[in-house]
Amino acid sequence: MKTMDKRLRAEIFRERLGAAMTLEGLNKSALARATGVDRSTLSQLLVPGETRLPNAQLVADCASVLRVSSDWLLGLTERPERPGDLVAAAVRVANAERTTIDEQMLEWHRESKGHKIRYVPATLPDFLKTEAVLTWEYQAFLGKTPGQAIRATMDRLEWLRSGASDYEIALPRHEIESFANGEGYYRGLSTEIRQEQLESLITIYRNHYPSLRLFFFDARKLFSAPITVFGPILATIFVGRFYLSFRSEERVRSLTQHFDWLVRECDIDARDVGDYLAGLKG
Repeated sequence: MKTMDKRLRAEIFRERLGAAMTLEGLNKSALARATGVDRSTLSQLLVPGETRLPNAQLVADCASVLRVSSDWLLGLTERPERPGDLVAAAVRVANAERTTIDEQMLEWHRESKGHKIRYVPATLPDFLKTEAVLTWEYQAFLGKTPGQAIRATMDRLEWLRSGASDYEIALPRHEIESFANGEGYYRGLSTEIRQEQLESLITIYRNHYPSLRLFFFDARKLFSAPITVFGPILATIFVGRFYLSFRSEERVRSLTQHFDWLVRECDIDARDVGDYLAGLKG
């Protein structure tokens, strides 16, 4: 590792200490009181051209009071956040409603308007479902009458259907086949409702392709948790009651690459989805 000249490190410490004090609104007297040292000691550290560096205890105390990392003050990193703050900033936990069309999700959509949205849903995407399917699925969970709940949901879906962003959706092939056959999660859903849903999905897809692109992959070969990638801005993982959201460039890029891998390995490509859905309906 290349070592840093003491004079350069002292200059970096002086500049960053002064910047952090300004940001926190603290003068030398206030910082001295907070760290338990003489004001003259801090004054010497802030003198231009001074090569003196503080001991480890004072560096740690200054970093704690100023809410920055000791490594940043000493020029060892370009990130001023403390390690715990970095983790908190990188991963956030947000409450999730029973439906995926909730206020938090809508806010993320608005924030990423104009960017491509990559989406792996937990079931069929809510914003592609008919009112009958939404009623069957959510009537036991929403705090309104089914009719009121569906109207409120459909109002929100209009924003998602407005074309503000392109959508790529990757879904396990067994999910749509289970729906078509009324199996598993969809057991008890009438043939009439399922036929209506498939017809609606075919119509929506043909009207909105290529702004809306669906891909179906084989879950025996590939796996994905429910995720949404909002362009380069953020990515989320849906775990049921919560979303884990990531804004760091590296994490967003990793989840984007994961989604693109699903697309490359898919069984049913977006160009063939219309015919595939028609076959299921038949």
